[in-house]
Amino acid sequence: MKRIVLFIMTNIAVMLVLTATLSILGVGRFMDANGLNIQSLAIFSLVVGFTGAIISLLLSKKMALWSTGARVLDPNAPVNREEIWLLDTVNQLADRAGIGRPTVAIYEGEPNAFATGAFKNEALVAVSTGLLRGMTEEEVSAVLAHEVAHIANGDMVTLTLIQGVVNTFVVFLARVVGYFVDRVLLKNERGGGIGYFATVIVCELAFGIVASIIVAWFSRQREFRADAGSAHLLGSREPMIRALARLGNMAPGELPKNFQASGISSGGAISAIFASHPPIEDRIRALMAGGQPR
Repeated sequence: MKRIVLFIMTNIAVMLVLTATLSILGVGRFMDANGLNIQSLAIFSLVVGFTGAIISLLLSKKMALWSTGARVLDPNAPVNREEIWLLDTVNQLADRAGIGRPTVAIYEGEPNAFATGAFKNEALVAVSTGLLRGMTEEEVSAVLAHEVAHIANGDMVTLTLIQGVVNTFVVFLARVVGYFVDRVLLKNERGGGIGYFATVIVCELAFGIVASIIVAWFSRQREFRADAGSAHLLGSREPMIRALARLGNMAPGELPKNFQASGISSGGAISAIFASHPPIEDRIRALMAGGQPR
């Protein structure tokens, strides 16, 4: 969940800065005397949408380390048995998955782990002290295999493409609606009036919510696949099933401020559609059924 929320937050921030910068530089001039220039708007939307997502991806590794305060382990000088075991386990899983050995880090916090990074061979796997203390080595291995599977599946790159597409539609449709309100409803012949800007802001918020639902749905499907990937890497689905069952019985601790909005919730259907992870019970059932959600 940390990986997804941080990515989306960074993406939104970059999009806002990029939109403002392009507008100041005059690149975002897609309205002329003849009305709305669809081609120019489409290009503007693509640039803003995908650039925001790509920059978020490139920054994801550093942002994750900074936001969690994670300590990167030195593979050449582990300080204790726990670090030796953690490095060896991640390296073995990476070798089985056919990817480069990720950077490994530990951070203080509630039971959790995440993987991120722009490239399969230069990724980051981070695990919390709460997870290390609250699970057996077999269960931690299953969680680490789950994160390595995320990397091997290219989930962050795929997420970037999905985010770029939905960003593009959000930027494009918000300005089309803004133009319609400004010119057709408010009869502003000069274009770019207060009605346009107010409508764009409201539409970006509304369409952004819909976009978040789409990205969250994709993320949930990827979680099922990573669970199945863990079972494949370990040669058995039982360790991941036990790890999920253990996680379901753990009381979540306080998240870092960057991730407080993504805390574990028992909300109903409205909150569920925004969840980046499926319910643990569904994930266990999917593993027992062969790794696919029902």
